[in-house]
Amino acid sequence: MSATGNLAVTLVQACPPDVEHTLVDDDPRAWSKARKTSTLSIVSGASMIAGLCVVIQNPSNAQIEQQLHATSQQISLSLSLPILAQGNFPVFWSAVSEIKGRKLVYLVSIVLFILGSATVAVSKTIGLLIGMRIVQATGTSAVLTIGAATLADIYEPHERGTVMGIYYCAPLLGPSLGPIMGGVLTQTFSWRAVFWFLVIWGGIVFFAFCFLFRDTFRRERSLTYQSALRKRMHKLECHSLEANSPTREKREDGQSGVQIRKDVEAHPAPVNSVVAKDITLSFADINPFPSYAKILGRKHNLMILIPSGLLFAFTYSISYTCARTLSLYYSYDALSTGLVLLSFGIGSLLGSVLGGRWSDRTLVRLRTANDGMSFPEMRLESTRVAMWWLPPAVIGYAWVCQEHVHITAICAMLFFSGFFSVWIYSSTLAYIVDSNPGRSSSAVAMNSLVRGVSGFVAAEIAIPLQDAIGDGGLYTAWAGMLLLAELMILLVLYKGRRWRETSNEMEQ
Repeated sequence: MSATGNLAVTLVQACPPDVEHTLVDDDPRAWSKARKTSTLSIVSGASMIAGLCVVIQNPSNAQIEQQLHATSQQISLSLSLPILAQGNFPVFWSAVSEIKGRKLVYLVSIVLFILGSATVAVSKTIGLLIGMRIVQATGTSAVLTIGAATLADIYEPHERGTVMGIYYCAPLLGPSLGPIMGGVLTQTFSWRAVFWFLVIWGGIVFFAFCFLFRDTFRRERSLTYQSALRKRMHKLECHSLEANSPTREKREDGQSGVQIRKDVEAHPAPVNSVVAKDITLSFADINPFPSYAKILGRKHNLMILIPSGLLFAFTYSISYTCARTLSLYYSYDALSTGLVLLSFGIGSLLGSVLGGRWSDRTLVRLRTANDGMSFPEMRLESTRVAMWWLPPAVIGYAWVCQEHVHITAICAMLFFSGFFSVWIYSSTLAYIVDSNPGRSSSAVAMNSLVRGVSGFVAAEIAIPLQDAIGDGGLYTAWAGMLLLAELMILLVLYKGRRWRETSNEMEQ
């Protein structure tokens, strides 16, 4: 049998058939269109907070630095540490949502966000502000983690493309509108008004989840929950046998203990709901970390996660340093800075929408040319058209900032840098999901971790490098790193399929 054939057999055996359509009470798939649309709107509105949380502070950085007597390094920490928290906490929220459901996670996380925002708004020291910014980001990371899972709970696979496109536009709108909102509020009131605005928005989202949102999680349709439940039942059964007949248990365990474990994890049918009601699972029953090791152990994942992290880190670096450049050398106030940064946000939004459509079109074209057969690497072909333009756009931005030319040139370079970087990033994210069937949620969580660490490092080194070598040197270096990221993506495009098949054969 060919490698492709072996892969197909492996997927069929590993993934239980039609688990998404297991019969459940109050089936979310059968909800009315109005309820589904309401759920989509609430989740999208909440996900916009995640995009706003980090960047809305940028236009007010100078005012915070002055009033709280902070250093530029401390301001940098107030931006970088939330990025790190937003990348590391998804694994926790994801595991909890697979035990307690989506709604509880949403409510708890939004409360954390509101408390963090309110405390930041009344902070009198930079240390307290940094700490509460981390709490903010911890709350917003939940929506980024389980938002897509919520939509998958209520929409059929053939409907998800459109709704996922709408959902992912919301986090992009946050960075686009955040600088404007932050600039207006800082200019009209003060930097504290920015965080009171977030408190109000968080309160609206909380009440929407509390009174208008119905939990979409059904444990019968969760492979993670069912697997953990079977393991718990197996342990209880073993303890019961040991208590009743220790000698018999020792003999049976020595002869068939391995087979019992294999059977426990292999059966795809959901556990009887009557039996399951008597068993309560905890976070300790679900250990997501072994799957992360498998994700990183696959060469094609490692080679695509690094470019994904670099692209994400670039977007945070350029937003932060641009705001500082406009304040220092152009004497722009918070509102004017926000309007300039909007050009980067608009470019990113258009890059996501148009890049996604081009990616789908490329996939269809290549699948047709390949006799109807497709594989995940085909999607990466769509990134090649943007690869030619991203490094020149970043170099252009580097030197128009360095030479302090007219602001229209900076706006143009910001637009193109955002457009081409997100064009490429959206396809790499889709590839991460497509190339990890059965592990897609773990792959996305690992991507969030890599993004968070990369964004943290980029935000930490941005100001020292900007002071040392200027915008020209800093973003020429970024152009080189992005070129390296593009080469790694091309390597996955040409060799990723063979790497995947080799990994699948080794795991069989």
